[in-house]
Amino acid sequence: MTADMTADMTAEKIALVGAGLIGRAWAVAFARGGCPVALWDPQPGAAQAALDLVPDMLDDLARQDLLSGQAPAEVLARIEARPTLAAVLDGAGYVQESVPEVLETKVEITAEIARLAGPETVIASSTSGFVPSAFTETAPGRERCLVAHPINPPYLLPAVEVVPAPWTAQATVDRACEVLESVGQETVVLRKELDGFVLNRLQAAVLCEAFRLVAEGYVSAADLDRAMAGGLGPRWSFMGPFETIDLNAPQGIRQYVERYEPLCQRLVPDRKVPCDWTAALDAGLEAARRDTLPRDGLGARQAWRDRRLMALAAHKHKAARDIGD
Repeated sequence: MTADMTADMTAEKIALVGAGLIGRAWAVAFARGGCPVALWDPQPGAAQAALDLVPDMLDDLARQDLLSGQAPAEVLARIEARPTLAAVLDGAGYVQESVPEVLETKVEITAEIARLAGPETVIASSTSGFVPSAFTETAPGRERCLVAHPINPPYLLPAVEVVPAPWTAQATVDRACEVLESVGQETVVLRKELDGFVLNRLQAAVLCEAFRLVAEGYVSAADLDRAMAGGLGPRWSFMGPFETIDLNAPQGIRQYVERYEPLCQRLVPDRKVPCDWTAALDAGLEAARRDTLPRDGLGARQAWRDRRLMALAAHKHKAARDIGD
């Protein structure tokens, strides 16, 4: 996040529909980027309740110098709760919908947004579970609709998957990317629909192997987590798997493939081998996690996680400035 990120961007008015965990995280991301943000939720009082949580989030970000030099009050002043869907959409050029993951709800709210929003308004959904064609087919002006799936929380993790439906206009994709990138997000554009998109499928592959290794007794849950947190994780936090392997052989990625493809193919002979996650939980994985962290400590540990991510983001910001990308 560059310090002058907001200096040369057009401040698009953002409408956020849904004020839960994702909705309020989006509010911080867009407001920090200089956009006026209007927030609404179908549950009465939910938008204001979400807004009441934002000051503490902004204070944490300010302590890590992650507000692009802005004061928390300056960012907070860009966010307001609105009483109705029509009010939140009034004047918005971009809508980010983050209502619960229920298909019928998505279909209904998307159609209503499309009916009330301006004819040029981009309508994006935060869904992680549905391809856009599943809930936009009957929406008026469906060419304006797509998925913009964030990694939570988006104000700390910048990747956003932009997924068009078969009927989404290219201009809609381009405009969505322009808005998201203007506030510091990093867009990952899918060329066509795919169940689970890209990030969820990558995560699912890692999780399935992790569950299998624990369920079959090769490693403890704690040691597996340690392998990722102290091995793959830090490296993957600032470069992807292709860059990683490109840098892990003296002559680059081709040499890496020549050396290690046989090994990797032997380790993963069939991607469709089933993995019983429930059996792994029942075999002691859940109990091991709860021994490590009691259920009533989850909230505090989530706050700890976010602050650690802030510290990492602050480090990357400084390193990019001092060393270069």
